[in-house]
Amino acid sequence: MDGKKRIVFVCLGNICRSPMAESVFTYIAAARGELGRYVIASAGTSGEEAGNPVHRGTVSKLTSCGIPVVPHRAVQLTGDDCRRFDYVVCMERANVRAVHHIFGGRSHGAAVCRLLDFTDNPRDIADPWFTGDFDTTYRDVWEGCTAMAEKLSSVNV
Repeated sequence: MDGKKRIVFVCLGNICRSPMAESVFTYIAAARGELGRYVIASAGTSGEEAGNPVHRGTVSKLTSCGIPVVPHRAVQLTGDDCRRFDYVVCMERANVRAVHHIFGGRSHGAAVCRLLDFTDNPRDIADPWFTGDFDTTYRDVWEGCTAMAEKLSSVNV
């Protein structure tokens, strides 16, 4: 192994929240000079958006904040991903349940959690596909990614 921590951010369709988190965490890790410590990806628990690009609301919000959108097409999480990733970072409890189902109840050492579990105020991140509120989603994703980067930075990779 190369010693890198492998992270996959997970939401329902992999077009709004998880690619936002992938882009934000990539940006934060690069700014900290730690991008080489990680392999960063995102996926959805559903395959209905597979192949689709990042949602225009996510692209617009990230662009307005000066954060590059990672090249991305939606993919569905698979049972084998529990072996490919160290951290399976979900946006909400429903995603955590779906991940456990996809993994067949076995995580093979992958830590399955919510992004905001890394903060002092653990909670779900609302889906802007339904709420239309990309601003709140971005603030929550930024908070979670910042806390996660801080915690992982203190862990020997």
